[in-house]
Amino acid sequence: MSGRVRVGVVALLASVTIAGCGTDGYQPSGPFRPLPEGAPPQVGPPTSSAPQPGRPAEPGSEGEGGDPNVVASGLEVPTPLVLMADGTAVVGERDTGRLVQVFPDRSPPRELMTVPGLDTTGDGGLLGLAVSPTYAEDGLFYAYVTTPTDNRVVRFPLGGTPNPVFTGIPRGQVHNGGGLVFGVDGDLYVGTGDTGNPALAGAPGSLAGVVLRIDVFGQAVGGTDPVYTRGHRDVTALCQGGDLSLFATDEGSDGPDELNQLVAGHDYRPGGKAPVAEILAEEGGLGGCAIGGDAESGIAFVGALDGERVHVLPLGEQPEDGSTPELPEELLGGQYGRLRTVVLDVEGALWITTSNRDGVGTPGEGDDKVLRILPPNSGQESPL
Repeated sequence: MSGRVRVGVVALLASVTIAGCGTDGYQPSGPFRPLPEGAPPQVGPPTSSAPQPGRPAEPGSEGEGGDPNVVASGLEVPTPLVLMADGTAVVGERDTGRLVQVFPDRSPPRELMTVPGLDTTGDGGLLGLAVSPTYAEDGLFYAYVTTPTDNRVVRFPLGGTPNPVFTGIPRGQVHNGGGLVFGVDGDLYVGTGDTGNPALAGAPGSLAGVVLRIDVFGQAVGGTDPVYTRGHRDVTALCQGGDLSLFATDEGSDGPDELNQLVAGHDYRPGGKAPVAEILAEEGGLGGCAIGGDAESGIAFVGALDGERVHVLPLGEQPEDGSTPELPEELLGGQYGRLRTVVLDVEGALWITTSNRDGVGTPGEGDDKVLRILPPNSGQESPL
């Protein structure tokens, strides 16, 4: 890959808002009927206080006058992150299950609730988060979580009890997956892992090592089989391009990690469909992805835990007419430790979570953090 690539940065976000999402439940429609909702002991109502240990950063560190890239600090393994229409983000902590609202102006984070019932052994816990495509009407979040018996997709309003949407996904000490994204088509795509047993990813009827395509009630879309693609090892992130193309990060099989463009019905085991990009294992540990543009001439931003950077990967053929700005091959190399989730907002900024408190990394002052950066030449002033 050349030293610099050309790309136009664009993003598609669901039309959602965090305003008006009260704690008094919601009226469901269709076949879904929730369990009684309220505030069980594990769940607190929205508050204006910062989460613990996520205290506001002191001036001179990540607070006012500190690092302009850091919008929140003191979090505990922030893993899923979703953007809201008001410009804020909601971040989930893998091990505690807390949901925290984070502000781009570096205001103190706001604790929203705790998702109960998690099993955080191994790499399990709160692994994925998505916002309902009809959030303005139903106020629902969807989450991919590990329980003592399985991995599953649940949904809930803030302060409410999670209700099952899709259950029975195999769980293990490793490779639990967790990719979760609503497509522009309104379908929910779910990335699972092979639980450390690659044979499960190719077994007929297995839900391990697959990407599922389901509706908001957990039913298969367009047939009886919810499996969209199979043959994966550990789909920790799913992301969609401007042309509705769908991509997944995956751990390589005794080789490079992969970014795959997903095609319905395809098998992604070795010898199957070739990846869009491969990343050396020592530079990988892929945990998140975001797509600017489309599959033909866009760019992928991929977070790397082991590589401690955001990889910048060209997609398809890059324009030669100078119509798009240049970007480097990587961002933030070695600056913040292990980098996981990457989400692109409507201003062309990247929201990135660190993962230095995950038992593998070495925590530094203020870890873990949520970063918001403007890539160089994104059309706005960048602090990099």
